[in-house]
Amino acid sequence: MSSDPTPSQTMQRHAPMWRRGAAALLAVLVVLGSGWAGYALSLKQGLQALRLESSHRLDLFASAVEGVVKRLEHVPATIQLNPEVLALLRSPSRQDRVDAVNIYLRRLNAHLGSLAVFVLDERGVVLSSSNADKGDDSLVGEDLAFRPYFLEALSGRVGRHFAIGAKSREPGYFVSHPIRDGARVVGVATIKISLEPIEATWDMLGAPALLADLNQVVILSSQPEWRYTALTALTVDQRVDLQMSRLFDNLRIERFPLQVQLSIDTDSQVLEGVLPGGQSGRPRAGSGGSSDMLVLGRALDGMDWRLLIFSSLRGVQNQALLHAMLLAIAAGFVLLLALYLNQRRRILRQKLDTQRMLRQANVDLEQKVNRRTRALSETNTRLRHEVAERQQAEQTLRAAQDELVHAGKMAVLGQLATGITHELTQPLGAIRTLSGNASEFLRRGDLKAVAGNLGIVARLADQMGSIIEPLKGFARKSAAVPAATDVAHALGNALFLYDQRLRKEQVEVRRHCRPGQAIAWCDPNRLEQVLINLVGNAIDAMADAPVKVLTLDIAEAPPGEPALARAPHGELRLQVRDSGAGFTEAQRLRLFEPFFTTKDAGVGLGLGLAISRDIVREFGGEIEAERPAEGGALFTVRLPCAPGSPAASPATGTDDAD
Repeated sequence: MSSDPTPSQTMQRHAPMWRRGAAALLAVLVVLGSGWAGYALSLKQGLQALRLESSHRLDLFASAVEGVVKRLEHVPATIQLNPEVLALLRSPSRQDRVDAVNIYLRRLNAHLGSLAVFVLDERGVVLSSSNADKGDDSLVGEDLAFRPYFLEALSGRVGRHFAIGAKSREPGYFVSHPIRDGARVVGVATIKISLEPIEATWDMLGAPALLADLNQVVILSSQPEWRYTALTALTVDQRVDLQMSRLFDNLRIERFPLQVQLSIDTDSQVLEGVLPGGQSGRPRAGSGGSSDMLVLGRALDGMDWRLLIFSSLRGVQNQALLHAMLLAIAAGFVLLLALYLNQRRRILRQKLDTQRMLRQANVDLEQKVNRRTRALSETNTRLRHEVAERQQAEQTLRAAQDELVHAGKMAVLGQLATGITHELTQPLGAIRTLSGNASEFLRRGDLKAVAGNLGIVARLADQMGSIIEPLKGFARKSAAVPAATDVAHALGNALFLYDQRLRKEQVEVRRHCRPGQAIAWCDPNRLEQVLINLVGNAIDAMADAPVKVLTLDIAEAPPGEPALARAPHGELRLQVRDSGAGFTEAQRLRLFEPFFTTKDAGVGLGLGLAISRDIVREFGGEIEAERPAEGGALFTVRLPCAPGSPAASPATGTDDAD
């Protein structure tokens, strides 16, 4: 009988082996990944430390370079202060002036310690120099019109350029400044600054470094073979410009021996890149063989120069390898321990997690339901309170408005008391006289004379009633009830109240509104209050006017202007115009603000127009203020028309003047 295993048994036996192989492979990958992560992290930290150290050395070296160069940058700007320099530029052919300026520049150059100080005319020819009989660019009579620093100074700017001397081939930093005679540039003052102090400071960097100009050409370097090479390939235009300006004399600018690719931080103007090992032209000093190099660069403030430093990464890489080994070992140990604990606790953790998730889901659901129920209840309660508060505030506001309207009426009646008293005094005196006469005629038996006197008394009584009747309705305190209101009638009542004042101040009233012409849908009593306020303001505005004309008119709405929202039967417009001083545009924008007034202090509270606007808006209308071109002020009261009334149209015929 055979005992060979079946295929299914063979597969079951091989399954654990496959899982163990996969677990082992995963463990190896984790260990290798940990080592790689440790290497990358350590390398990153080492690079950051090296970057900070190199950046610090760059800052120190940049300060040293700026101290050497910028110490003398201001000198050309002061040369034109010497009157002999300006006199030389005005008369360049006079030898005595040339000699005087040469002596001045020679003393200045000796005091500053620069290579040369010289003055060029507007054609680029050196007129005077601290090196009058020697030198290169500073040689008297030398034509330097091709130099960029001369061209920039001639255009009114400060020129700053590195250049090799035209004859001595001695490099230097040239700074030029325009010399002006009034508003015209008549010459250029230039100083050549020696760069030898910078050559003596390379050792403070402790690593190979270089200085490159705006064209990416190396002008100074701790590595002699790098000097006068281009970091990037020069274009044809750049080579032509360099040849024409002769910044590097007739030297051929070769390509930089290393392939430097830098990224630029636009905020800090810091340049950074990494050179892989094995490139030709590797710097010798401090390079550490063929290790990678960290390249850091920085633009010098106020200059077109860039400073680059090359630091070896060998020490950083070795330290990163050591850290990677330690982290890989630690990861292997932690992985073994984790696998052991995970095997024992996996099932228990799954059960506990499931139970906890169920409990948490139930708790979260109950809390969510409670929160939403409580929030809904609070929202409903808050809404009820807000509705009640809004209703109470609206009632309070309406009551306050009614009180203000009634107070305004009483104020107007108080102002009119004197005039009304005068109107009533005359008929009362006549009634008293006629009643005495009637008694005497009655005693005599002259009934015809008695009847005549009593008829006159009745007529005087009717006259007094016509005076008092408008005041009774105006003084009555009542709620606003919209009704069909004849605008001409309300306007007549308003003018009646100001009759004495209009006569006294000799105001010409031009009234273009006939009875029955304009029927508005509003409260008549409150419309009178609005018109009284507008007429009173117009009279006040014309107090000092040489010509006092009050115009009251019914106008048409301009075509295309939107109608009132609450005017289903159309709208009419009543215009109140005066010939007073008017108001400014800034005042017009604030006319309807509460407590804003254009009257003198103590004359008004600034509430009349605000209350009038609220009254008209309550009708569904609006009040608008304008500044007519002919002067004065124009107030337009827009009111909804009463149902069944014709649309308002301007009156025809002659004016009614009061």
